[in-house]
Amino acid sequence: MKKLLTLFLAVYSLLSFSQDRKEIGNTFIKALLIDKNIEKAHSYFDSSVAGQIPVEQLKAVTEQLQGQIGGLKNILEVNNEGNIYYYYTEFEKTKLDVQLTFSEGNKLLGFFLVPHKTFEKPDEKTTLKIKSDAIELKGTLLLPPSNNKKKLVIFVHGSGAHDRDETIGENKPFKDIAEYLLNNGIASYRYDKRTYTYPESFNEKSTVEEETINDAVNAANYFKNNADFKGYQIIILGHSQGAYLMPEIAKKAQASKYIFMAGNARPLQDLLVEQYEYLHTLDPTKVPAEAVEEIKKQVAFLNSSQFNLSSPAQELSLGQPAAYWQYLKNYNQLNEVKKIKDPMFFAQGGRDYQVTEKDFNLWKETLKNNKTAVFKWYPLLSHLFIAGSGKPSPKDYETKGKVDKQFLKDLTQFILQ
Repeated sequence: MKKLLTLFLAVYSLLSFSQDRKEIGNTFIKALLIDKNIEKAHSYFDSSVAGQIPVEQLKAVTEQLQGQIGGLKNILEVNNEGNIYYYYTEFEKTKLDVQLTFSEGNKLLGFFLVPHKTFEKPDEKTTLKIKSDAIELKGTLLLPPSNNKKKLVIFVHGSGAHDRDETIGENKPFKDIAEYLLNNGIASYRYDKRTYTYPESFNEKSTVEEETINDAVNAANYFKNNADFKGYQIIILGHSQGAYLMPEIAKKAQASKYIFMAGNARPLQDLLVEQYEYLHTLDPTKVPAEAVEEIKKQVAFLNSSQFNLSSPAQELSLGQPAAYWQYLKNYNQLNEVKKIKDPMFFAQGGRDYQVTEKDFNLWKETLKNNKTAVFKWYPLLSHLFIAGSGKPSPKDYETKGKVDKQFLKDLTQFILQ
């Protein structure tokens, strides 16, 4: 899910003010989203942030949110990690976390709307932090208490700021998969995505290397170089963007097997146009013709000779910086996947409108002479590998479900063979 508002600066670790901050956050949210007292809400920003988003702009953002997610109904719970507070909030159309980052002086440095982050009681046996570049991945390690097959699967997320479970609405596909694997003697490690835990680390010079590739490679290297996991076979599972980037991850991680769940074989920008056109046919009021034309215009510019590293992000798709898109324009996943000599498993759902059969067939055609590549097609599964019926739409993600059992069986068979 795209961030609806991004305001962030350097943050500081604090262990105090928890009660005050919780109340300040509640008051800010009430002023902004219930009372519509924009001036009062604006007064809670730190001076370094207040200048970047004037009152009128904050008002416009609030009105946009109202149209997209409806009015605020209730704050369900409040959790925090240091100076970052998560207000799990029910809106008319969805449930999201209002994520607030506080300064040392209890002023707001950051305000995001993000997928809900589940806070569970820490378990020393499952919680594992791994250093990756200048950050620390926060993740969950599941180890079979018995019948350990000495296989360890590392999960790599799709696009967006995802937690370790890849939570989307009420669904947690990575958690479903990890727990099924655990019950079949297979270990796993899943971590909160860098852009979820450290959004301030992503800037105009960042690419998918910082967003996805480096963390997957560093996680794999951690287990490969850890004596406690000697003899384990390291397997990397990528979903959506994670599968799209798997050939580059494989080049650097050198794991034993690779799993591609709904990975796009075509350029990302081309898929964006297709997705917008599809969503427009579903509901022109939510994705009007003007939005489709705008994304087409952005993609045409991106694919033209006019695009360069100085191109402003506001002219580019998804609002991502030029460096981000330049990397992807130079990346050819179909050329790179042919270099992988280890076993690969490709899975695709027939009800997936984000990544489609076109992509599945491109992977299949590219690897038609690779005897170790396995391809599985699931007609009833969505992009989250959850079964459904009817015309695929974003509403599928709002319906609570579990990752399909047949897919899980096929996945487990591939891992164990």
